[in-house]
Order: sequence, then C-alpha cells, then structure tokens
Amino acid sequence: MRVNINETEPQAFKAMYALEGYLATILLSKIEKELIKIRASQINGCAFCIDMHTKDALKYGETTQRIFLLNAWHETQLFTEKEKAILAITEEITLITNKGLSDATYAKAEQFFDQNQIAQIIMAVVTINAWNRIAISTNLEPAS
Repeated sequence: MRVNINETEPQAFKAMYALEGYLATILLSKIEKELIKIRASQINGCAFCIDMHTKDALKYGETTQRIFLLNAWHETQLFTEKEKAILAITEEITLITNKGLSDATYAKAEQFFDQNQIAQIIMAVVTINAWNRIAISTNLEPAS
C-alpha cells in the first residue's frame, strides 16, 4: 500500500480539486472534457483514470464505439474536426518530450476556439496529466 496523498497532504488534493472546480466552469462540453481525460490516460497508461472517465463518458452519452476507437482517432471519421483538434492538443501536451504543442496543431485549434478556450483545453490536459501521475505513482486501482 502506497501513500494516500489525500490523507497525508490534504492541501495538495485541495489544490487539485480547485482545478477541477475551475474545469467545471469552462466552455467545453462534458463529452469533450472526457475525451481529453480518456486520451491522456490511455497515453499515460493510467488504468484508474481510464476506468473512471470511460464510465463518466458513457454516463454523459458518449458511444462505446467512439471510446473503443479513441486511441485510433486519426484513422476514423467518427470524431469531428473540432474534437480532433482537442485530441491533437491532448496528445502533444501529454507527450511533451516530443516537442510539445506544435504550431500546426495550435493553428488548427484557432480555427475552432478562441484564446480563452485554447487556454481552457490546455488546463484540462495539464490537470488530467497530474491526476494520472498521482494515480500511477500511488498504485490506485480501478474500482471493482
């Protein structure tokens, strides 16, 4: 059993929950937010977060087919161009060592989003990446 950060450092979790509170107010749809969370969690290999956010996405009306094909979003027309821009941002920020958010992806995002929305997408990606690192580092397991 590894450290439970919520118990040992509750102020740290309070800060994370404050980010979640902020994200609840942004202009992205619940489905768009869940796509970010699932895709980043797939890349990071976070079983706990994949489990949680696929269940949440289904609850919000996402289809199983789109969830099953999310890791191959480049290869399907099931996602809108707007969603593809969100997913590209998600991948490039999550895979930050591959040069981070490219100018091409940023320019594509500007076709669909204003500066505030782009900032909101970036913060959503950053937040799920932090949660993934917490869950993986503390060996959180999906609920049975």
